[in-house]
Amino acid sequence: MKQKSQSPALKEANSLFKQIVEKTATDYEKTQQAFHTNRERLKAERLAREAEQRRQSHRTP
Repeated sequence: MKQKSQSPALKEANSLFKQIVEKTATDYEKTQQAFHTNRERLKAERLAREAEQRRQSHRTP
């Protein structure tokens, strides 16, 4: 079987008219995302505090 190649204009038109299937996030997924975002924020804050404490301990003889 030989496939016909599509012209660039036809490819663009097809891509523009494709149905967009958007998956709406469930409440569970939203909760999970919020949890992970918050956990990453807290982790970054903790690492910053620990780094500051290490700097303070190295400055003071």
